[in-house]
Amino acid sequence: MNFRLIIFIVTIIFGVGLSVPSFLQTEKGAKISLGLDLQGGLHMLLGVKTDEAIKSKIKSLASTIKFFADDNEIIIDDLKIDDSKVTFVLLDKDEKPQLEKMLSDIKGLDVKEKDLTYSVSLTPKEQKAVKKFAIQQAVDTIRNRLDQFGLAEPTVAKQGKDKVLVELPGIKTPEEEKRARELIAKAAHLQLMAVDEKRADQVYKLNAQEASEYGDVILPDVKEAKQKYLLKAIPIIDGSMLTDARVAFDRSNQPVIDFTLNSEGAKIFGNFSGDNVGKRMAVVLDNVVYSAPVIRERIGGGSGQISGGFSVQEAHDVAIALRSGALLAPVVLLEKRSVGPSLGADSIKASMIALISGFALVFFFMIFYYGYSGVISDIALVANLFIIIAVMALFGATLTLPGMAGIVLTVGMAVDANVIINERIREFMRSGMHIKNAIEKGYDSAMSAILDANITTLIASVVLYAYGTGPIKGFAVTISIGILASMLTAILGTHGVYTYLMPRIQKSKNIKRWFGIDGGVK
Repeated sequence: MNFRLIIFIVTIIFGVGLSVPSFLQTEKGAKISLGLDLQGGLHMLLGVKTDEAIKSKIKSLASTIKFFADDNEIIIDDLKIDDSKVTFVLLDKDEKPQLEKMLSDIKGLDVKEKDLTYSVSLTPKEQKAVKKFAIQQAVDTIRNRLDQFGLAEPTVAKQGKDKVLVELPGIKTPEEEKRARELIAKAAHLQLMAVDEKRADQVYKLNAQEASEYGDVILPDVKEAKQKYLLKAIPIIDGSMLTDARVAFDRSNQPVIDFTLNSEGAKIFGNFSGDNVGKRMAVVLDNVVYSAPVIRERIGGGSGQISGGFSVQEAHDVAIALRSGALLAPVVLLEKRSVGPSLGADSIKASMIALISGFALVFFFMIFYYGYSGVISDIALVANLFIIIAVMALFGATLTLPGMAGIVLTVGMAVDANVIINERIREFMRSGMHIKNAIEKGYDSAMSAILDANITTLIASVVLYAYGTGPIKGFAVTISIGILASMLTAILGTHGVYTYLMPRIQKSKNIKRWFGIDGGVK
């Protein structure tokens, strides 16, 4: 049974079948997505303000200390935060062991205490870890947001120490660009904050520095920037406790955002609302107050609502940002470049000319130089191209300009294996070996050279994929798929074809027609 030929035929059917949607651009079926350099889009380089991640961590630490003290009835006073530390006073020294045990359980803290006055900050090692995590979190969060936004194959990758590369294929209009940029840059930092009812009427008399001395912050209203709120700087709940956010509609059919908290957030939310009936609690998103309703009763269930005159699209985008998580550190646009679809069309045209001309030259040279064995090699070459397209489509890979260069290069690499095999067969034929033995011996002796060349190239491709950026990864992917496909078609497939045609080759007794050399068949 000629299992090699069967595998080769199945492979060709697989390649052609899965390549059709990409070539014909049908609505159904897996297709290759074109990269930024081929279909146009938006290229952005973002900077991450990692110092802000430290401030956010300190604020979250203050909330943790306050919740622990309230939950365990530990009396602390003068709880304040600045950019680098949390300070507070413990009023009962008998509660010192319990408080210090809680602080010791939190990794990366530098705790200093004198006369029951505490100063808590992050160790240098922890600050470095927070900054590193903020960058990776920015990459993951932005990628998650763009995936939910519905963009096809966005590229989001860390670049350098504190930068993020974002490439968005298919962004063509200024409106799409603006919406994508806003979604990427939105911090989506949700906080529930208590209004300082004692000093609320002084909000327009205080400046930011004076407010901070009372442990407060001054934030504007989302609809009217001139309206200010005086809020306790330490939030009751922050976005880290958020588990879900969905667009809904209120009684007047206006879009709102319903959010849900985890069990810890629900407990804190319920306890605070129960202890502060008649007082106001502000819903703050990215340091802007969306609402500050009066608490009428204890709010259980761990859910709330954000309303602020959203359009449906705005509400949808804010909900995406909240679901995908807040950015620990804000991002700033360092570089922006728009790639027009006409440039992509020119790139595709030039690449296709290179691919077709290179393929045609190789195709006809193989026939001219090797005869019918060159035709067999060309069949393997065509199958190899279909397999590359099929595998890329199956895994939803993005085809970039370097990727197309990789396909062009693969044409030469794929036929190289057949050249080595054909030359080995011709050498054994010239030495007087029988045709059947020459073919078998030719494949055996060529195998080591083919494996050495392909494995070393494959290793280089893996390294390029692991350490390269988007376009380099595209090149590495196409080369890797091409190498593996050529091993299947050039070695296994053509061997099966020779085995099937062996009786006809021996019957013809014309080596020149079959292998391009003079002599008879033995």
